[in-house]
Amino acid sequence: MTSSSRGTLIFDLDGTLVDSAGDIAGSLDTLMTEKGYAPFGLEQGRKLIGHGIANLVKGALRQRGVTDVDAAAPGLIARFTEIYGSRLTQITRPYDGVPETLAALHAEGWSMGVCTNKREMFARKIVADLDLVRYFVFVCGPDTFNVSKPDPRQLLETAKAVKGGDPLVFVGDSEVDVETAKSAGCPVIAMAYGYTKKPLADLAPDAIAAHFSEIPAALRRILALA
Repeated sequence: MTSSSRGTLIFDLDGTLVDSAGDIAGSLDTLMTEKGYAPFGLEQGRKLIGHGIANLVKGALRQRGVTDVDAAAPGLIARFTEIYGSRLTQITRPYDGVPETLAALHAEGWSMGVCTNKREMFARKIVADLDLVRYFVFVCGPDTFNVSKPDPRQLLETAKAVKGGDPLVFVGDSEVDVETAKSAGCPVIAMAYGYTKKPLADLAPDAIAAHFSEIPAALRRILALA
């Protein structure tokens, strides 16, 4: 740990730092239309988001009555990836308060990174396009270390790459993120506006934040109890 670092703060991407639902759902609707299925629209598409591209496409196929999802999925996953890769930040924007809060946390001395189940190339382009890359030492996807959340190794390897030392705190939005942090043995702050499929209170994160600007205060509470 460097003398200037307060510790390591790792963030999930989708549903935590950025609202990507419009581009993901739009890409899914393009895919569905191409393949002759009815599109989902934003609100229904949003409900399928949260567990990576493969699960998104497979969930969409199940909802459209495809009987052999495993056989149909690979080609459609590849096509979705192609479509989505062409419009990563067409609509996607940081959530309210994200740039300002990241700047404040950076000024406080936190060493920060991103740990997402979105492929690394896409994640890096999003944080670069949205002018957030300056705050992150390292951006990790499932292809970075060939392991993905909820496996805690993805988070722990990201933390090692950030080199901020202890304490390590994870900020996410879903049951996958909470499980990952608990398995890694570190505190987790859950954002209330993300893509969780379960009530956050039932997941028992160390803190729940309704707005990104609440993270510094949540960190102080968590560290005071440590």
